[in-house]
Amino acid sequence: MVRAKTWILTKHFDGFPKESDFQLKTEELPEPKDGQVLLEALFLSVDPYMRPFSRVRMKEGDVMIGTQVAKVVQSNNKAFPVGAHVVSRGGWRTHAISDGSDLVPVMPDWPGDVSLSLALGAVGMPGLTALYGIEEVLALKPGETLLVNAAAGAVGSVVGQIAKLKGCKVVGSAGSDAKVAFLKELGFDQVFNYKTVASLDQALRNASPEGYDCFFENVGGAFSSVALSQMKDFGRIAVCGSISTYNDVESQTGPYPQMIMIVKQLKMEGFMQSRWESKHPESLKRLMGWLKEGKVQSREHVTKGFENMPAAFMGIFGGQNTGKAIVEV
Repeated sequence: MVRAKTWILTKHFDGFPKESDFQLKTEELPEPKDGQVLLEALFLSVDPYMRPFSRVRMKEGDVMIGTQVAKVVQSNNKAFPVGAHVVSRGGWRTHAISDGSDLVPVMPDWPGDVSLSLALGAVGMPGLTALYGIEEVLALKPGETLLVNAAAGAVGSVVGQIAKLKGCKVVGSAGSDAKVAFLKELGFDQVFNYKTVASLDQALRNASPEGYDCFFENVGGAFSSVALSQMKDFGRIAVCGSISTYNDVESQTGPYPQMIMIVKQLKMEGFMQSRWESKHPESLKRLMGWLKEGKVQSREHVTKGFENMPAAFMGIFGGQNTGKAIVEV
């Protein structure tokens, strides 16, 4: 019998998540049956999407949703032998029994000098989100100007680097001077700290007086309203996230974008990377290739210890992470 630790959502979030919304529990797992495997978590992901998705995909008392990189430690399933590494949607737990239906093997020939944690980051869901947002939604072209907010996050930092690979001008916004410095290291053309500029509107105009062809939207709220007014005619907006609104107790209201979208004839599209799941194997190879060639860099904010999952999760809403937030068991 294996004793597994799990983090339970005791109460749906009301405003910002807090410690009392979570409870650490221990459960004993049975031996895996025929077709099942026993998993041991190595790295767990904390992501902004967990905040709004928990409301619609969870009941109070459920194990928190999320993905992890895990190792198969017992197996009665030939597809997942002992020692194999997988990405699991098992949530916030140290060990789990799985029939394999929720498992994706880590890509074949994963390089030994690349941390497996990147299967949750630049060579995982965030990297895929960045890639598909640029290629499938925005259809970004060489010479165009791209704006990305939350640019130092897990998705935004990859977005900017891929856009530079495609020969584009990239403008990014972030929430600290240290993050601004990081984005300059990555090769962003213009970067500013949205918390310290006197005027967001003026900061965007200074960064690209001619306006923006494309906008990779991670923040929503007031930032979005200002940015849309500076799109070029026929501009495209890929809506990936709205982190500025996730913890609102009351929904934000206006200004509303319809007239700007009509006058400028803008195209705005929400998306999730799962839409292009059939392309994942090839896309992950491309991301890994760019990483190994040094064309894409990845930074992680690593929190050690499963007991610190809630703290790591709450930290992303306070802007504590640069790059991908990871918990190492």
